[in-house]
Amino acid sequence: MLIPSIDLMGGKIVQLVQGERKALEFDNFTEWVDRFAKYPLVQLIDLDAAMNKGDNRGLIAEFCAKLPCQVGGGIRQPGDARRVFDAGARRVILGSSLVKDGAEDVEFASHMSAEFGADHLVAAIDSRCGRVAIHGWKTMTSIAPGRMVAALEPYFSAFLYTHIDTEGMLQGIPMDVVRKLKEHTQRKLIAAGGIRSQDEIDALDAMGIDAVVGMAIYTGAIKV
Repeated sequence: MLIPSIDLMGGKIVQLVQGERKALEFDNFTEWVDRFAKYPLVQLIDLDAAMNKGDNRGLIAEFCAKLPCQVGGGIRQPGDARRVFDAGARRVILGSSLVKDGAEDVEFASHMSAEFGADHLVAAIDSRCGRVAIHGWKTMTSIAPGRMVAALEPYFSAFLYTHIDTEGMLQGIPMDVVRKLKEHTQRKLIAAGGIRSQDEIDALDAMGIDAVVGMAIYTGAIKV
């Protein structure tokens, strides 16, 4: 399944390359809402909140009122998740908050799962050079993605794997890496990071993996 991605920064839709350089920027929200309306799920990320540089709460609520969204970015406490659910999110994505003192924070994951239910939670596994990166991809850990998936398996309905090395570069995502990670979980795996063609989406779908796509949509490489 294709999951279109909406990344928000400074009150606009943006696309970044490897989470650092802004490549595209849009403020024609209605056009993208109309294009994405037929999809069963849209991914909505508040980059400002993820980087602890403010937030886009108003836009989050606006998009969630019009599209079925899973929402991430800056969700560090139960209250943050509750606000996003109250805004209309179908699922909440947790990322950096799942790592504490250089290890998987299983206690926090268990607490969030007990409060909101695993079916409503997605764990983000963001990987650079084969290791999990947190805090807006600025802080590297020693955690391998497969180890993190195995540790958090009981508490989430899905894992969102982003291959930072190819994110936003339209070079394709390494299928061997995604395939290997899929072996670590019985949960739904969602892949992101450089996906550039329908052929890749179809190949991932054949493995039972959903595809989050941003740059390829906004540049017209993949039509929606």
